[in-house]
Amino acid sequence: MLYETVFRSEDVAPADRFDRWRQHISRSLWPTEMVTDHVSDFRAYQRILDLGAVRLCTTEYLPMTVRWTENLIRQADPELCLMTLPLRGEVRVIRPDCETAYAAYDLAVHDSSLPTCIQTIETGDCDRDKVSEVSALVPKALLPFSWDSMDQVIARPMSGREGVGALFAGFVTRLATDTGSYRPSDGPRLGMVLIDLMSGLFAHALDGENRLVPEPHRRTLTLRIQAFIQQHLQNSQLTPGAVAAAHHISLSYLHRLFQEQGATVSTWIRRQRLERARRDLADPTLHTTPIHAIAANWGFPHAADFSRAFRTAYGVSPREYRHEALR
Repeated sequence: MLYETVFRSEDVAPADRFDRWRQHISRSLWPTEMVTDHVSDFRAYQRILDLGAVRLCTTEYLPMTVRWTENLIRQADPELCLMTLPLRGEVRVIRPDCETAYAAYDLAVHDSSLPTCIQTIETGDCDRDKVSEVSALVPKALLPFSWDSMDQVIARPMSGREGVGALFAGFVTRLATDTGSYRPSDGPRLGMVLIDLMSGLFAHALDGENRLVPEPHRRTLTLRIQAFIQQHLQNSQLTPGAVAAAHHISLSYLHRLFQEQGATVSTWIRRQRLERARRDLADPTLHTTPIHAIAANWGFPHAADFSRAFRTAYGVSPREYRHEALR
């Protein structure tokens, strides 16, 4: 199966559910402000699939209002594009220069760098009010567009019932509901397919290839290299030199590709290994596996080195993180 993270409100005491939901969203997606009229009876479910650089979320929740403000963006902007496909329910999206309503199967594009307010439209029926949606989170740097040209896409709904939108909607809904036939190594490849479909949808909406960023080959090569790294994270021989050799490019060219992504090759590999270890530490099915064994499995043979790197990345020790996550 693909790597996944699951949140179920039923696993939390009723009085704590909404607070835990807010914490979950801020940790797994990006910091937001949330309010709801359903604090006392709040219910939510979310499953996040790891597709390499891409995450695919299946979410159900009772009506609420979500905001990311200029202040939150200044504190922590993950530079993500969020595309949401509502399956049930209606939402209203308020941005600085427009307000748009989205019904079921209206694809909505959100920019983590743009202040936004998302409101669920109440209907008065608690069962019908429960929103269901599938969302894809993609780093903006991996999309072959100048983000300044995306105003047209962000400002209006795109149909998920016909044309290229239906292809994208069909892919993400099928992937979100049928994960058992995939291996973890399939995740990065499926993420690349998702990015290509999203790029095609944007190009169609923008009505022309002239808005594509030059040198799409470099982007494709970078995605292929990142997928390769994701598949070989447990290999202790995974070094920048080995990655370059596997793709028949020079080490200096590999470093230039990653400099465009804002990180060195070694830093990117280390970050992915830490994230895999973090997810294993939070996995209830691995609660009896020693921390040093999890660390070694993801390329950290020395427990002290792993502990220092983990604390630097996440602000707490591996033991403290596991205790809090499993609590």
